[in-house]
Amino acid sequence: PIESLDDDDVMIVFKHDGEDLAAEHGGPVRLIVPKLYAYKSAKWLDGLEFLERDHPGFWEQRGYHNRANPWNEERYW
Repeated sequence: PIESLDDDDVMIVFKHDGEDLAAEHGGPVRLIVPKLYAYKSAKWLDGLEFLERDHPGFWEQRGYHNRANPWNEERYW
């Protein structure tokens, strides 16, 4: 959810310890959303698309929860 991007700990990462982020760690660009389940932290980004309405992503189409808040145990629908 777009609201998750407002958190202070959300990062778009392209470097680690001064080096380009390696592919095995999600490089060249990776989104990290620490407060949500890991499937919300996308690896290998090649763009961002902002939609007016929600559109289920890869994992959500396979039964994973759309918000993915681990504190509310929102793993599966």
